[in-house]
Amino acid sequence: MAFGTQDDTDEVMNEINMTPLVDVMLVLLIIFIITVPVMKHSVNIDLPRASSEQQLVKPETIRLSVDAEGGYYLNDAKITDAELVPRLQSAAAQNPQPDLHIRGDKSVRYERVAQAMAAAQQSGLRKIGFITEPKN
Repeated sequence: MAFGTQDDTDEVMNEINMTPLVDVMLVLLIIFIITVPVMKHSVNIDLPRASSEQQLVKPETIRLSVDAEGGYYLNDAKITDAELVPRLQSAAAQNPQPDLHIRGDKSVRYERVAQAMAAAQQSGLRKIGFITEPKN
């Protein structure tokens, strides 16, 4: 038995193993072959054009108040129930259409405020808001 002798099988490998590199490249090639046609597929859509310019004419605001007894006030002028719908219809016909701000007294019945909202909807007003006071 001789110590210190080397077999021919224990030699250091001087070459790079190309098999894993070729496998990785083939997998990447298959991925690109599959995904490129999917990325180029699109639906032709005619998108609408929009401008980012601000409106020069600001719509006016109509204030509709309901007092504690259920009376209606349109821009601080008392009106009757019969006058409400025609006045709101004339406001809805304006261009640009005004905003309607509804202010209801906290002790008024909700029915009166709901009737005002229904009248605004029937007249064709699209922008309706409620005015409240913040808690202090």
